[in-house]
Amino acid sequence: MRGAVVLPLQFLVWVFLTGCVYCQRPSVVNVGAIFTFNSVIGRVAKTAMEAALSDVNADSRILSGTELKLHMEDANSSVFLGSVEAFQVLDKSIVAIIGPQSSSIAHMISEIANGLQVPLISYAATDPTLSALQFPFFLRTTQSDAHQMAAMASIIDFYGWKEVIAVFVDDDYGRNAISSLHDELDKIMSRISYKLALPVDFNLSDIADLLNKSKLLGPRVYIVHVDPDPRLRIFTVAKELHMMTNNYVWFATDWLSTTIDSFSSMNRTSLAVLQGVVTLRKHIPESRQKRAFMTRWKKMRQDGLASSELNVYGLYAYDTVWAVAQSIENFINEYRNISFSVIDKLHVTKPSQIQLGKLKVFDGGSLLREKLLETNMSGLTGHVEFDHERSRAIGSYDIINIDQMTIRTVGFWTNYSGLSVSPPETPKRRRSSYSPLNQKLGNITWPGGNTERPRGWEIADNEKPLRIGVPKRVSFVEFVTELNNSHKIEGYCIDVFNEAQKLVPYDVPHRFEPFGDGRSNPSYDELVKMVAEKVFDAAVGDIAIVKNRTVMADFSQPYATTGLVIVAPIDNSKSNAWVFLKPFSLEMWCVTASFFVIIAVVMWILEHRVNKDFRGPPKRQIVTMFLFSFSTLFKKNQEDTVSPLGRMVMVVWLFLLMVITSSYTASLTSILTVQQLSSPITGIDSLIASNWPIGYQVGSFAYGYLTDSLYIPRSRLVALGSPEEYENALRKGPDDGGVAAIIDELTYVELFLSSRTDFGIIGQTFTRSGWGFAFPRDSPLAIDMSTAILKLSENGALQKIHEKWFCKTGCLNKNLESDESNQLLLISFWGLYLLCGGFTLAALIIFLLRAVHQFVRYKKQHANPLSSSLSSSSWSSQWSQVLVNFVDFIDEKEEAIKKMFAQGDSTQGQVS
Repeated sequence: MRGAVVLPLQFLVWVFLTGCVYCQRPSVVNVGAIFTFNSVIGRVAKTAMEAALSDVNADSRILSGTELKLHMEDANSSVFLGSVEAFQVLDKSIVAIIGPQSSSIAHMISEIANGLQVPLISYAATDPTLSALQFPFFLRTTQSDAHQMAAMASIIDFYGWKEVIAVFVDDDYGRNAISSLHDELDKIMSRISYKLALPVDFNLSDIADLLNKSKLLGPRVYIVHVDPDPRLRIFTVAKELHMMTNNYVWFATDWLSTTIDSFSSMNRTSLAVLQGVVTLRKHIPESRQKRAFMTRWKKMRQDGLASSELNVYGLYAYDTVWAVAQSIENFINEYRNISFSVIDKLHVTKPSQIQLGKLKVFDGGSLLREKLLETNMSGLTGHVEFDHERSRAIGSYDIINIDQMTIRTVGFWTNYSGLSVSPPETPKRRRSSYSPLNQKLGNITWPGGNTERPRGWEIADNEKPLRIGVPKRVSFVEFVTELNNSHKIEGYCIDVFNEAQKLVPYDVPHRFEPFGDGRSNPSYDELVKMVAEKVFDAAVGDIAIVKNRTVMADFSQPYATTGLVIVAPIDNSKSNAWVFLKPFSLEMWCVTASFFVIIAVVMWILEHRVNKDFRGPPKRQIVTMFLFSFSTLFKKNQEDTVSPLGRMVMVVWLFLLMVITSSYTASLTSILTVQQLSSPITGIDSLIASNWPIGYQVGSFAYGYLTDSLYIPRSRLVALGSPEEYENALRKGPDDGGVAAIIDELTYVELFLSSRTDFGIIGQTFTRSGWGFAFPRDSPLAIDMSTAILKLSENGALQKIHEKWFCKTGCLNKNLESDESNQLLLISFWGLYLLCGGFTLAALIIFLLRAVHQFVRYKKQHANPLSSSLSSSSWSSQWSQVLVNFVDFIDEKEEAIKKMFAQGDSTQGQVS
C-alpha cells in the first residue's frame, strides 16, 4: 500500500521538475558565424558583428536574462573548409548561422542548414539563385544581385548601348549574376556579346590573356563582376594594355565600391587606375544611427579595434546580428524553450568514419525562420524587411563615378523608380514598373577624361578586318560582281557601301569575299544565313530586304527602293488623230457639253433685260449666247455680266472650268506618253489565272514569293540567268518554248529595259521592298550605316551613284499604264457639276419669281374693269394670252419696266 502511494508521488515530482525546466528561459543562446576573416568584407564584418553582439547583450530590452553567444569560424575562401567549419559550429547547439559572405559556400551550407533545420542568414551572399525554393532556410539581409543587374541594365539602356562584354569569376557568384544580367538586358533588347570567365584564383596572366582576346572583338562596353580585390588587378592590367582610353567604357558591380570604401586615405592613390570607371554601391539612407556608428567606427580604428575602413557590408553584418537577436527574442517569448533532436539515420553511420552522431536537428528551426521572415525593424542600413524571396525587400543603389581619384555620386537606382539624380525615399506604395522617359543621371566622366557618351563599339583591329560577303553575279553585273577572278569587286552596290563608309565616324577595316561559284547567280538567302551564322561579318550587294531574311539578320536603311514587277512584250503604238478625246469618258464629254448649253441659256435669261450686249435681233442673240458660254474656256468674255445673279453663276462656272481644264491637260499629257500594251496580261491577277509559263531570275527571292505566297505551281516557273535569256524567252512566247512574262525586281527590270524598247512593265509594282546591307543581329554598324545612307540620300550622292552606273546613255523612262486607266470619269467630278447646277438653278428660280412678281404688279396696274363681264374667249385661250404677255413682258428692258411702274403709280395718285 505504501509503495503504491510513493510511486505516483515521485512521478508527479518528475513531471513538475521537467515542466519547470521546459518553461525556463535559456541562459545562453548560441549562434554561429561562418565567413572568411582575412578578406575585404570579412575584416569589416567581424568587427561589426562583435560590436553588435556587445550592444545586444548590453541592452536589457532584448533577450533579458539570456546571453547571445556568437561562435565565429573562418571559411578561408574555400567551399570545402567552409563546409567543415559548418559541421564544427553546428556541433555547438546553435539556433542560426550568420553568413557566409561567399555565394559558393552559401550553396553548400544551405543544404546542411536544410537538413538540420537551422536558419542561415547571410549579409553578403548575393547570388540570385539562393532565393530558390531549394533553400527554404536561407535568408539574406542584403539585396540579391538580381536587383544589381537590373540597375546595370538600366544604365546600359539609358546610354543606348546594345552589346556588352561581361568579365566575371567562374563560380556560382559570377555565373548566376551574369545569367541574371543576360535576362535583364534581354528585356531592353540588348545582349551580352561575349562572356569572359576568369578562374576563381585568377592571376595577372589570366587577366591579360582574356583582355587581349577581347580587343579583337567589337564591343567596348565592359561589365566586371568579381570578388572584392584590393589590388584592382583587372583595371591595372587594362591600363597596361591601353584599354582605359576614351574608346572604352568600364562598369563594375558593387565589389569595386566595397573595395575602395575599405581603402584608408593613404591607399587612395590607387584610384588612379580607375579613371572614368562607373560602379554601384548599395544605397544606405542617412540616419542618426548610421552617423553615430560611423563616428564609433572611427574611434575603433584609432584604438586599433578595427583593421579596415567601414564599408556597407559592415553595416549589413551589424543589422544581421540585431535581426537574429530580435527574432530569437520573439521566438523565446512565444515558445519559451530551445531544443534539439537526434537524427536517427546518422546513428547507423559507423563511428570510425565520421562523428555525425553528434549533429542534432533544431526542433524550432522552422518557427525561428518564420520569426526571421517577420522582421520589421530600422537598422543602420535602413528599413529591414524581407520579400517573398527571403531577400531585402527594397533594392537601391548609388551610382558612383571615379574621376581624378575622386569618388562622385552621379545618380541613384531603385527597383521601384529606376534611375534618378535624387536620393531614393521609401515609397508608401511600391511600384513594379516605371517610365523610361523619367530616367535621369548626372554627368559622367568616362575613361580618357571624355564627358561625351562613348560609342561603345568599334570595328576590330586591322589584324582582323571584317569579312564582308558579296554575291558573285554572272548577270546584271553592273550591281556587284568580281572582275574576272581578280579579287577586285566593283558595282553600284559597292560604290554605295564605300561612300556610306566614309560617313561612318570611325574606320571600318574590311575585305570583300565573293560568294558564289561564278557560273550562276548565288542564293541570297544562303548569303544572309552565313551572316547570321557569323561566317561573314556583313553582306553587301543587291540584297532585297524581305521577311524571311529579316528574321535571320539586321539590315541597314534601304539604299534603293524596289519591288516585283511584270515584264512582257509591248507595242509602242503611235497616237491617233482623235487622241485629244481620250482624257474624258463619253459621259464626261456629254455632261460637259450640256453644261455649256445650259450656262449659255441661263446667262442669256439673266442678262437679257439688263445687258444691252444680250439684246438685238434673234440671230445675233443666239450667236452671242453660245459664244459667251464657250469663250469662257479661253479668254475674258467681250460681254460683261451686269446682273448680280449672272455674276454668281459665272463665279461657280469658272471655278468648275478651272478644275476641268487642269485635269484634262494632265490626263492628255499622260496619255500622249503612254505605251499601249499588246500583251493580254493586264496584271498579276490575270497572269496567275492563266496557265502560261513565267520567268524569274536565278537567285532572286521572287521564286519563293511566287510559290509560297501566290501559290503558283513550280512547273510554271522558268529560271533565267541573264538579260539575254530574258529577251529570248519573251520573244519566243509561251507557245514556242518561251515565257509569257517575267517577274523580277524593278531595279533589274529598269536596267533590262534601258536598251530594249520591245518590252515593258505591265501594271503596278505588286510588292514593296528595298535593297540594304545585311549585318548580324544587334550590330551597331547597321545603325551607323543606316545613318550614313540617309545622309547620302539627303545630299544627293545616292542619285549621282545611280546616274553613274545606269544613266550613261540616258535614264530609262518608266512605262506607264494604258490611257484607259488615265481617263477621267464623271464620278470624279459629279460633285462639282452638282454644285454648279445647283447654283445655276437657284439663280434661274430667283429670277423667274422676281419676274412673275413684276408681271402681276404690271397686270394689276393696267387691268380693264369691264373685262370681267365679258366672255369673249375660252379659259385656255386666256392663259395662252397671259403666257404670251408674260414673255413679251420679260423681253422688255428692266428700265422700261421701271418707267411703267413709275407712270402707273403717278396715275393712281391723281385719281385718288
